[in-house]
Amino acid sequence: QVHLVESGGGSVQSGGSLRLSCAASGDTTGKCMGWFRQAPGKGREGVASIYTPYRVGSVSTFYNDSVAGRFTISQDKAHNTMTLQMNNLEPEDTAIYFCAAGHAPCFFDLPRWDVWGQGTQVTVSS
Repeated sequence: QVHLVESGGGSVQSGGSLRLSCAASGDTTGKCMGWFRQAPGKGREGVASIYTPYRVGSVSTFYNDSVAGRFTISQDKAHNTMTLQMNNLEPEDTAIYFCAAGHAPCFFDLPRWDVWGQGTQVTVSS
């Protein structure tokens, strides 16, 4: 049973940076790991995802077009953690951010993601 806990949210001005972390307990081998967000009155959308092969192969990452070039997802398999570095934040990035684990391929359709964290608030002011 995988359990996910996010940390690192907060408030920042437009153009600022934040770093979100996700600590996983349980076996995440072979799973996609990802970040989603939900703004007030809107549906949950994928932000970034990452897949690290169990044995051989390169790491795969996917990004929502709206964050590509500003956000970077990374994973530390040894410590079972994942991070989202968010730079040049915009007010439109304001949302609750969720860490999730799911099944490859790591696309953002919600049914393939079956484990969720409790979420952490990110607020960007103009």
